[in-house]
Amino acid sequence: MKHLKLFLGILLSVSLNSFSQEKPNILFIAIDDLNDWVGCMKGHPQAKTPNIDKLAAQGTLFTNAHCQAPICGPSRASVMSGLYPHNSGNYLQLDDTDIKKSNDIAQKAIFLPDYFETYGYKTLAVGKIFHRGDQVGAFDEYGGSMGHTGPKPKTRFNYDPAWYNKNGTTQTDWGAYPERDEMMPDHKYATWISEKLQMEHDRPFFMAVGFNRPHVPWYVPQKWFDKFPLDSITLPPYLKTDMNDVPLMGQRVADASHMPTTEWMIKENQWKKVVQAYMACVSFVDHQVGRVLNALENSKYKGNTIIVLWSDHGYHLGEKNRVAKQALWERNTRTLLAFKVPGGNSGQISHRTAQLLDIYPTLVDLAGLPDNTLNDGRSLKPLLIDPDKEWPYPAITSYGRNNTAISTERYRLIMYEDGSSEFYDLKKDPNEWKNLQGKRRYKIDMEQLKSHIPNERAALSRYTKYKFNAYFRALISKNNKK
Repeated sequence: MKHLKLFLGILLSVSLNSFSQEKPNILFIAIDDLNDWVGCMKGHPQAKTPNIDKLAAQGTLFTNAHCQAPICGPSRASVMSGLYPHNSGNYLQLDDTDIKKSNDIAQKAIFLPDYFETYGYKTLAVGKIFHRGDQVGAFDEYGGSMGHTGPKPKTRFNYDPAWYNKNGTTQTDWGAYPERDEMMPDHKYATWISEKLQMEHDRPFFMAVGFNRPHVPWYVPQKWFDKFPLDSITLPPYLKTDMNDVPLMGQRVADASHMPTTEWMIKENQWKKVVQAYMACVSFVDHQVGRVLNALENSKYKGNTIIVLWSDHGYHLGEKNRVAKQALWERNTRTLLAFKVPGGNSGQISHRTAQLLDIYPTLVDLAGLPDNTLNDGRSLKPLLIDPDKEWPYPAITSYGRNNTAISTERYRLIMYEDGSSEFYDLKKDPNEWKNLQGKRRYKIDMEQLKSHIPNERAALSRYTKYKFNAYFRALISKNNKK
């Protein structure tokens, strides 16, 4: 028996050493401002995303994944730090170099690539990973942002808030520009990462590419617009009286007055053009995703690389009289999340509620690394094995310290700082047109979701920057005077 135990111990040691030498690679694909207008997500009937759809079919697609903040900076800070905004204090826009300055909890965070480096990984990235690319220097090698917004015409085509005496600035505009894909930063990112996938790597790698489109401005070459003839465009659902039952605080929080409204687009005959431009950008970025996936498929790493693809938040394209992110409704918090694991199950769809915050612990788990105990999220690996597994965890999204959305498979509760709220039955009302707050038949469901609102929420980071919304400007001003 003693010899048997010694033999088993040697086998275990050999097995663990072998595993350490064959750790899976990670391909981390981020897309900016992409809502569910993706073929496999069925968010728009005319969406054309064959490459994303193919990837989703090869692994597991999460149809009910939500961001932790409905705007780029804090959403990406949450993904990369592994922390909820209500713990880090990073609720709003901020410089990446300030992510760890907000409080003691944030200071202790280990950025996702840094954690993988600790266990022998080589980390490489290009494009928009953190809000400003890799401003924090988290990656061993960073290929740059390459003029991330892309080339711009001398004058705007369709929209500038200054033309309408609106406060605030935005890159929002739409039109066919420039002439060739090769002029676009996203094309350059795909080329850079594809070349890295063809190289010899003596260590397992964590390789990240962050695409900008469909972030504004909605400029891509004409051929992408041609895929969506203007006269055939299907518009998203819109109810003119939609905001009548939204509390005043909800309207203040979601105010994006520098952006186009649906009523303006209808009046100016621009709505179909906006939808066309957004879908053109989505098809363009899907093509770039396809180039990267093809490069992996044609590399020596295809059989040992985990792929995760995600977008940082959703986007309104006319619903609720707005063209913007920056709100706590379904269209803004729900986003794309898909995993492909070598040797794992394919063709899976999970409707369980997931969070972008779960990406970090899931990748750590799949790579066989020790848990990072500082992470707030949880590994989705059980759902990659059984997508219908019982999963009682909601998604928590914050927009400012005291405005919180709780999302489950069926319901959404939004609580605002003044105590007002919204409650929606998404099964019966997927457009969130009917606020059920105060309806007795939903009292138990509302209380259940309310129990998930954090009792303690970190103070707003003093490093927050947010200019366009009057409510948040006042909040930041007050916070900085303390």
